[in-house]
Amino acid sequence: MDEVQDTLLSGWLTTGPKTKRFEEAFARFIGKKHAVALNSATAALHLALEAIGLQRGDLVVVPTMTFAATAEVVRYFDATPLLVDCREDDFNIDCCHARDLVVNAIARGQKVRAIIPVHYGGQVADMESIRSLASEFNLAIIEDAAHCCPAYFRDNGNQEWKAVGCDAAISCFSFYANKCITTGEGGMACTDSDKLAERMRTMSLHGISKDAWKRFTSEGSWYYEIVAPGFKYNLTDIAASIGFQQLRKANVFLEERKRIAREYFDRLKTITALILPAEKADRIHSWHLYVVRLRLDMLNIDRAMVIDLLKKMGITTSVHWMPLHMHPYYRDTYNYKPRDLPVSSRLYSEIISLPIFPGMTEMDINAVCDSLKTIISEHS
Repeated sequence: MDEVQDTLLSGWLTTGPKTKRFEEAFARFIGKKHAVALNSATAALHLALEAIGLQRGDLVVVPTMTFAATAEVVRYFDATPLLVDCREDDFNIDCCHARDLVVNAIARGQKVRAIIPVHYGGQVADMESIRSLASEFNLAIIEDAAHCCPAYFRDNGNQEWKAVGCDAAISCFSFYANKCITTGEGGMACTDSDKLAERMRTMSLHGISKDAWKRFTSEGSWYYEIVAPGFKYNLTDIAASIGFQQLRKANVFLEERKRIAREYFDRLKTITALILPAEKADRIHSWHLYVVRLRLDMLNIDRAMVIDLLKKMGITTSVHWMPLHMHPYYRDTYNYKPRDLPVSSRLYSEIISLPIFPGMTEMDINAVCDSLKTIISEHS
């Protein structure tokens, strides 16, 4: 709150010195050369695809088990999202299925341009396999790390922990209100490429050759040129001032989320009608989401009834998500049937996201667990 007040008193409210400071701090935190602050992760994904030159008719590999934004940005270009099923153990993209779809698309004469892996709920995807697939077919990796600030991984037998998003062509983060760190609304696109960073920065402000901060300081000039038909995606200094302070606490928030996840596991592990999430080896889960699966064969009620009963007991839950191929737009546009992507279709009917956020008390956690236990016991 002090940082926001300082910003208001400074008189500089939109993109300016605090946004620049936030970008520099975030780039260091992730381990990338450049970070471009934007008003959403959706904007980051959109600019990333624009920067790599996505064209009408191109295909982009996208997991079906994701939020709307991951695929809708592909449609902005009149390109096609190639929807891929998920793995049952972590809900992340199934690279074997992805490879089959890419091979078939290429055989039909289609151009597959990029892959957008998503780290489901903060569970780090198999980036080693994704990089191998991308290398084999010359795909750009645009990493949807909306749930992963922070999350960490190590692979190739390396003992060094790395931040998620550090080694994609462009990695995109979300600072929406319910994310691990927040600016209220906001996002970031990170890259090591000077060219990609400059393109995204230019396109984030109407395609203007010089941003506002450069124009209105002693080092800038009043003169600018429009070099491309850009967008209005910049982050404000007010939001950046929140983000800078949130970033300082990111690993503190992570420890809080890990604590709650451990508490959930300890209290729910004996319930045979539940399948609990587990952290993969060589991964540090961000625990943005805590998603349990109902073993519906052991219950006499469905998922919707469980959610309704929890709500009546004062526990608000959610579902992340209905797979994209089951939504009317993608189902009707591309003639998808649930059986086309069977794993995600089946998992969808079983999943519930339990509340998880820094500051959850022991009483909160007990209320969630006791309510869930009661419902399952009464409806086994």
